[in-house]
Amino acid sequence: MEKIYIFGHKKPDTDTVTSSIALSYLKNKLGYNTEPYILGNLNNETKYVLNYFNVDKPKYLNDVKLQLKDVNYNRNYHINEKASILDSYNFMTTNGISGLPVVKDDKTFLGMVTIKDISKELVTGEVDHLCASYDNLLKNLKGKEILRFEDEIDGNILVASYRSTSFIENIKLDNNSILIVGDRHSIIEYAVNSSVKMLIITGNGHIKQEHLEIAKKNNVNVIETQYNTFNVAKNIELSNYISTILSSNKPLCFDETDFLNNFIEVSSKLKHTNYPIVNKHNKCYGLLKINDVSDRTKKKVILVDHNEAEQSVDGLEEAEILEIIDHHKIGSINTSNPINFRNMSVGSTNTIIYSLYKENNIEIPQHIAGLMISGIISDTLLFNSPTTTELDYIAVKELENVAQIDSNEYGMKMLKAGTSLKGKTKEEVLYNDFKEFIVNNKKIGVGQIFTMNFDEIEKDIDEYIKLIEETATNNNYYMINLYITDIIKKGSYVLYNAKGKSVLQNSLNIEDLHQGYYMDGVVSRKKQVIPYVMEELEK
Repeated sequence: MEKIYIFGHKKPDTDTVTSSIALSYLKNKLGYNTEPYILGNLNNETKYVLNYFNVDKPKYLNDVKLQLKDVNYNRNYHINEKASILDSYNFMTTNGISGLPVVKDDKTFLGMVTIKDISKELVTGEVDHLCASYDNLLKNLKGKEILRFEDEIDGNILVASYRSTSFIENIKLDNNSILIVGDRHSIIEYAVNSSVKMLIITGNGHIKQEHLEIAKKNNVNVIETQYNTFNVAKNIELSNYISTILSSNKPLCFDETDFLNNFIEVSSKLKHTNYPIVNKHNKCYGLLKINDVSDRTKKKVILVDHNEAEQSVDGLEEAEILEIIDHHKIGSINTSNPINFRNMSVGSTNTIIYSLYKENNIEIPQHIAGLMISGIISDTLLFNSPTTTELDYIAVKELENVAQIDSNEYGMKMLKAGTSLKGKTKEEVLYNDFKEFIVNNKKIGVGQIFTMNFDEIEKDIDEYIKLIEETATNNNYYMINLYITDIIKKGSYVLYNAKGKSVLQNSLNIEDLHQGYYMDGVVSRKKQVIPYVMEELEK
């Protein structure tokens, strides 16, 4: 079953991480194959939560761009170096390909062979030397094994085309000779006495018993075939190992993890038809034909706690969105097909997921209940945010019994763990929980950090303002706000770039706005700031 990726926004907070884990557990119980992911580093609060409930941190997801592994290319289309030229040719013609990777027994990539290479070998190749396996010769010549002393036959090919006396008098045979001969017993006797490498007896001919005994004594390999001498001479070269015609020039290879767009760009310049798929350890997975790229399977994803493309994973436009579960305003994400979109005006995405557990009659285990409570407490600031709803209270009350914790006592410890600024750089404070929006072609950034001691930031306020101005200028933001929310006082201090001052002032009806202005009772960007700022920018 194909895996489904579940993840929140790029600046993962406690609600986005815990809702990803909780939803993944629910979906898997319903028979899906899902895995939760994060798109960035965890903050201290979320680390505290995962440690408290002994839950592993989700894996990091860099992007969901289409990769070559998402293309239905020709997997396991390769041939062993010991295969015959004829087998390689038949593989290519049977499967409608003009090139084929050649590998060792352990799938180590050696090179590419093409129909063109085989044609060139038949026209200009060394026709009097053979390096093949005994089995290849048996198969290609429809032969019968008479004597076998070696599995690999390497030597010079001769055809007994002279009359017997002329051949014996003029042709010297040795243990490197591979002799093709009909039912000519004097030449066969000469050959076995000369300890040739191999005798290939054509035209349904047979070796006499007395000559067979000599052949056994001198370790002569013997094959009998129904083919006449002409056909054996014509086909024996095709029994050579395919590795004997490999070029020393290695072709361009791609890895399964390479992005499809990059492959298309490169291949459009080279104009080749076939490309080997080889991993970083030089192991070959198969062959990608240029016309395979249209047959691909997009990564399947479920988004939680966001529905803005700017906040989501890189390459989202190349993925298939199956579902969105969110409690924010409806944003900029478009889909080509109808999807399940659960958007509710509640304080936390986990509250919605709690409802999904109830609707599907799935029992919530203790650790999942703890994670869901943590997400609700985090996003509602322990029910102090105006985004808090009655359903948030109901969810936490029931989940408390399952998680076996006191939400108020646990919540204060959790929030305290998350508000410490110790060890954080000013950039980390600004980007701690940073959301980006596009309004009227203007890019705005809104950051928020919670604290129990504004003095930690106030003493360096000029440096924070300088950072905000530089960030806005260097990254083409029309406006950046940073809200420092005091959990104890239940209000927020605001810092901003000069260009965005008038918008902020007008949208929030503040006459004497200044850096570090305190807004009593303002704790929610989503409900108390962003809608008014966006409305002002849209004028």
